[in-house]
Amino acid sequence: MHPELTERILQYLESNDSVDTLDLATHFGLDHQKIIGALKSIQAHGDLVVAEPTARKTIELTDEGKSVKEQGSHEAVVYANIPEQGIAQASLMQTSPNAKVGFSKAMSQGWILVDKSVNPPLVKRKVDKIVDSVKENLIAIADGKADLAANVLADYKKRKLLQEITTKSFILTKGLEFATTLTKLETDLTVDMLASGLWKDLNFKAYNFDALGAAPVRGHLHPLLKVRTEFRQIFLEMGFAEMPTNNYVESSFWNFDALFQPQQHPARDAHDTFFINYPSKSYKFPQDYLQRVKEVHSHGGYGSQGYGYDWKIEEAQKNLLRTHTTAVSARMLYKLANSPEGFRPAKYFSIDKVFRNETLDATHLAEFHQVEGVVADVGLTLGDLIGTLYEFFRKLGITQLEFKPAYNPYTEPSMEIFCFHPGLSKWIEVGNSGVFRPELLLPMGIPENVNVIAWGLSLERPTMIKYGINNIRDMVGPKVDLKMVEEGPICRMDHA
Repeated sequence: MHPELTERILQYLESNDSVDTLDLATHFGLDHQKIIGALKSIQAHGDLVVAEPTARKTIELTDEGKSVKEQGSHEAVVYANIPEQGIAQASLMQTSPNAKVGFSKAMSQGWILVDKSVNPPLVKRKVDKIVDSVKENLIAIADGKADLAANVLADYKKRKLLQEITTKSFILTKGLEFATTLTKLETDLTVDMLASGLWKDLNFKAYNFDALGAAPVRGHLHPLLKVRTEFRQIFLEMGFAEMPTNNYVESSFWNFDALFQPQQHPARDAHDTFFINYPSKSYKFPQDYLQRVKEVHSHGGYGSQGYGYDWKIEEAQKNLLRTHTTAVSARMLYKLANSPEGFRPAKYFSIDKVFRNETLDATHLAEFHQVEGVVADVGLTLGDLIGTLYEFFRKLGITQLEFKPAYNPYTEPSMEIFCFHPGLSKWIEVGNSGVFRPELLLPMGIPENVNVIAWGLSLERPTMIKYGINNIRDMVGPKVDLKMVEEGPICRMDHA
């Protein structure tokens, strides 16, 4: 560090009782890090100054926020892209990169409506004029003139339009040995110094005998891997066999059609599912089984009236990144039903990645892990499912459970599973469950007196509960604190 800067800092402090290093950087017209470097040089010479750490928090626009400031909010852009006669929702979604978010916000603001009296339905303007308060507020924030309510700022942060910047600095005051010049500190005690007695008049740089050596570099298990190991052990203790899950790319037939999910279902839309361009289609299917699936979708059977539509093989052939590991369960149940030895009761589990076109937030990712459990046996009931789930979660160390009736195309009855998150102080959904429908099982060849209970859980959300993580993006992705990974305790599900 240039000696002149250290002396300038000391001279400034001589005529001032205290000063913030950020203000010094502005006063000298220098980068703050240069001031910090000079401060460390001063501190190395003794108790010349006292440096108390402090921090300043400021609100700044993100890159997305800057774009909104210039071009308008996502909802205002969507509103502007709707012509007077209206526009189909699918076409509207193509008009801007953030049309999906903008559509949702514009609907909640009451700016637009969906006219279902025409076919196809059209999105139309509901009001003649709008005020883009989001853009106006962001302009005011950028100009330093905004005084917004806390809930508005929180909403903008959630939408990633704003970010809170914390700048750390030091408050400097005079120390017991304050001086405006630095004396050179000796780092070595030489023979000449000892022989001449010169060492008595010299100042030596202090040795830090308490300094720790550099920690050896080693690998660390991520909390997800720790919890996955415990999940797997619990399944094995309960007598489950692990299913093979090495096919991330799946056909729509096994991912949707085999699970009695109609080809018009919203989950099969590109807004919810990642489809594959190459190879775009699959061609190898069990033909007899495929025909039975086609029949039960189109015309019904096995006591069901089906969906009554023209089932198309082209839709079933489409390849995608699997949206759930229930596709793997479908394959395993088909294999079980057509085993040369005949049907035998079975319990399967899997823990692996699935992919959905989700909007990222504190509890959702586009790529996450699903924990799947499947039990096939004679005479199973909803009571067996609830009892199995309570035992499973008890082994996880989670006892606060609630079940909510739900709808799934492939289970009836169906239940969503909720457990209490102490960190968020609210109930969060951790999975789905149900009894597989006859329309799914009987075309496979499963005997009529056999029922199959199943559940699918997130691996990430129980991990968040177990490790006290409130935002999933603090656990997975570029914002992960590696120190958290290094210092995370061993996962023990039988301990709180």
